[in-house]
Amino acid sequence: MIWAGVIAASAACYGLKLAGISLPQSWLQDARLQRTIPLIPIALLAALVATQTFSTGRHLVLDVRAAALAVAIIAVLLRAPFLVVVAAAAATAALLRLI
Repeated sequence: MIWAGVIAASAACYGLKLAGISLPQSWLQDARLQRTIPLIPIALLAALVATQTFSTGRHLVLDVRAAALAVAIIAVLLRAPFLVVVAAAAATAALLRLI
């Protein structure tokens, strides 16, 4: 039964890739599409961060993850290196969980 799921998922991924490269060039040259496509990964990443920060299962929560995200945002605004941002957020979460 698991193999059927793997084969179905593989076929779906292949079909999605095939659909992407089969689009006519005139569609891809549209100015609105050219402005929108680079923003899609940013929107997906923001949605993932929001979902992982403010939800547990099917419930909205406000816990130490929100404070860690706030510290990470401040560190990014201060142009800290990526590892510093991650370490500051992790330290914030760890210290708040300790309290």
